[in-house]
Amino acid sequence: MKYLVFAIAALGVPPLAWLLSLNARWMRHAFWGVALALCLYQNTAINFFSNEFYRGTSRGMETSLAHLMCAAIVLALAMRRRIRSWLPGPGFKLYALYFLLCLPSFYTVESALIGWFEVWKMLLLPIIGLAVFGYLDTTDDIETPIRALAFLVIANAVWVLRAHFLHIYQPAGLFPHRNSMAMAMQLVGPVFLAAWIEFGLKPRFGRLCALAFLCAAFATVRSYSRGAIALAPIGYGITVLCCVSERIGFGRKFRRMLPIAVIAMIGAAIIAPRIVERFETAPASSKDTRIELAACAREMILDEPWRGVGINNWGIKINPPYDYAARAGRDTGRGEGYADGIVETVYLLVAAECGIPALCAMLLWFWWYFFKCIGLMRRTKGTMWHFLPAGLAGGLFANYLQSVLEWVLRQPINMMILMFLFGMVSWLDVRTRKRPDLDGSGGPDRAPDALEAGVVVP
Repeated sequence: MKYLVFAIAALGVPPLAWLLSLNARWMRHAFWGVALALCLYQNTAINFFSNEFYRGTSRGMETSLAHLMCAAIVLALAMRRRIRSWLPGPGFKLYALYFLLCLPSFYTVESALIGWFEVWKMLLLPIIGLAVFGYLDTTDDIETPIRALAFLVIANAVWVLRAHFLHIYQPAGLFPHRNSMAMAMQLVGPVFLAAWIEFGLKPRFGRLCALAFLCAAFATVRSYSRGAIALAPIGYGITVLCCVSERIGFGRKFRRMLPIAVIAMIGAAIIAPRIVERFETAPASSKDTRIELAACAREMILDEPWRGVGINNWGIKINPPYDYAARAGRDTGRGEGYADGIVETVYLLVAAECGIPALCAMLLWFWWYFFKCIGLMRRTKGTMWHFLPAGLAGGLFANYLQSVLEWVLRQPINMMILMFLFGMVSWLDVRTRKRPDLDGSGGPDRAPDALEAGVVVP
């Protein structure tokens, strides 16, 4: 039945795109549809040719309502001839390079279908970024995508709070796994913190971002994810330093940070006993498993350094009849029918599955956006947009560090949120580099008023 409903929704993409192309304001409302679809991701995503018991980063040709909504936005922009390029900016081109360097791993795959699952996910991801980029390139309305993300964060916090009262120890919120939720909240939380510091609580946009920041921080801590909790101070600390480095309105920003610091200290005091307990009672087997799986990944890399053992084929190659686990000295003691887990780091996983060239391309793609945020802070100094690179500098740095400990950044919903934000950074890069006549200047005093008015540049 759900396949029939999904087919009807897919057939509705062209008519929806036509309607969105008639009025730019309707396109703005479509982003609320994207946010709602992300909130209902686990209920609206369909796995075609699924293998739900496979232990890999993709278990089917997963397509969600969020993909369809973004596809409608992109198609509407194409109808209005607003798509300047299908690979706008160096970031999208680096992603294309990463994608192409993953394809040679098909030469070594055991199951081409399982490998295709990951390729399908990678093919759909640029639609998310292109929808955000194209919309912003058409309207300069940065408020709407940020509000959509805030809606997702607040809805997730409500779900986590519900789980708290149901005595669920480590809730996952609206995400498939608690670590996935913690990583996503750690990515977007600093953006909302930066907006709170930049705009204060006077405009509605500032109040919304303040609430979203508190919700993101609450969900991160309540997940009891050790990696996220340990790295959260680093991400938020970098964001605070980036906001202060603007050297405009320092006194006003400092006064705004005081209540944030008080709230943080009160929250830390309340939750500290449970956090300490989480670290003290963590099983030693967790650390041992990470080390052993990393050793298995090393064996795979040594065996196939240039092509990898096959994209999304880790779950096959880690188990018999392949001997990578035996060569690394890993013995689960659970018999031949046991399916081993995934190595708990994105970087080793990509290198093992797709080879060292693909890993290098992914690192270039990731860190290009981080250093671009650092550069954009100088370009956007004194504008309403400074909060975005300042917040993402902290969020991306924390996510990249956490990915050393966990592979969940490759969860579909996490990659979609990442691409959503990458689309905003790519737009801001093009916007400040090629269109200086619309630099958004006017100082931070005018920024909240412009956002409150919902400025749209045709």
